[in-house]
Amino acid sequence: MTTVVEPVNVKAQAKLAQKASKSLGMLSTEEKNEALRVVADHLDQNTAAIMTANEQDLQNGREANFEDAYMDRLALSEGRIQEFAQGLRDVAKLEDPAGEVVTEWTLENGLDVQTIRVPLGVIGMIYEARPNVTVDATGLALKSGNAIVLKGGSTAIHSNRAIVKLMKEALGNTAVSADAVQFIDSTDREATEQLFTMKEHIDVLIPRGGGKLIQAVVNNATVPVLETGVGNCHIYVDKDADVDKAISIFVNAKTDRPAVCNAAETLIIHREWLKANKDALVKALEKHSIGVYGDESAVAAIPGAKSATEDNWAKEFLSLDVAVKIVDDASEAIEHIDTYGTKHSEAIVTENAETAKRFMGLVDAAAIYHNASTRFTDGSALGFGAEIGISTQKLHARGPMGLPALTTVKYVMSGNGQVR
Repeated sequence: MTTVVEPVNVKAQAKLAQKASKSLGMLSTEEKNEALRVVADHLDQNTAAIMTANEQDLQNGREANFEDAYMDRLALSEGRIQEFAQGLRDVAKLEDPAGEVVTEWTLENGLDVQTIRVPLGVIGMIYEARPNVTVDATGLALKSGNAIVLKGGSTAIHSNRAIVKLMKEALGNTAVSADAVQFIDSTDREATEQLFTMKEHIDVLIPRGGGKLIQAVVNNATVPVLETGVGNCHIYVDKDADVDKAISIFVNAKTDRPAVCNAAETLIIHREWLKANKDALVKALEKHSIGVYGDESAVAAIPGAKSATEDNWAKEFLSLDVAVKIVDDASEAIEHIDTYGTKHSEAIVTENAETAKRFMGLVDAAAIYHNASTRFTDGSALGFGAEIGISTQKLHARGPMGLPALTTVKYVMSGNGQVR
């Protein structure tokens, strides 16, 4: 059984984070970068301790019969630990957004005006399963000058506890206060709910996980929420799509890591393309053991395909299953995406530039691709070093959220006695 550490004083931890955020916001870029490098080295040097803690979570998961996709998100390996440690080093190399002068001008009366990027303050991170989020979110928060309060899911409690312990140990040897990283070491749902209304100490909440978690935060929080979204991502193969590109892109988007939010969950195919390239598609589906839930035309064309239900069109499978829709034109594909998409990542494969332009202009999503896999909707893939989540909303931030998304602006005016 999972060890439960009770009780915790969430308010006290949030206060510590808030106090630490004040001094953190005044540190130099190099002081923050050095702290990230020290933390990365300490994680690398203690891989065995993290793996031991993670095995406790995996054993609990096996006993609870978690699905393979969930176990994949929960599991750490030596390689994955090295990756998130390297991610901290990559973030340290990025330009620091804090202190950037966004705009500046001088009024007729001589008053100088600047808008300057400043940290949000204290970030409350509520997330499930993936222990790597503990490191990625912390790295981005500290580099942008923010303190962070972490509330991971109960299924990763041992992994998260071990990782945060190591990070705080490392920060003790840097200019960054260890209090800037707070971990709510509890499996009690009430501890999570306390974060929802702690607006006097927490500046923003970022939920990252399944749809139920995200909606629970959005619907109940009085603290401002940066909403991340589930990924019911579509790939539309147009009648003018190159067969090799189409199959390669789809297979990558579906099979590279099926359990992540930027994996393809629905394949929409133009009827003419399917007629000409059915054999190549079926061969690829069989080679990669991809299960199909399709409409009437797809079931008739693809051996072993099952009839799709309404739930299948809206489902984030997170497995080697896919929904397949056959359409007569791009307009029908766009209509299907409008109905079932989650505004995460959508792709079109076509050699017709006009069709691609129309698709990319009309589809409403945080990320749109032409002749490329949806797997690139990722902070590290786009050069952010890491990401704190992928926003599917339209206010403040949209898409993979890197360092700039964790800042706001402050108007700074300098005069010489001007009065109005």
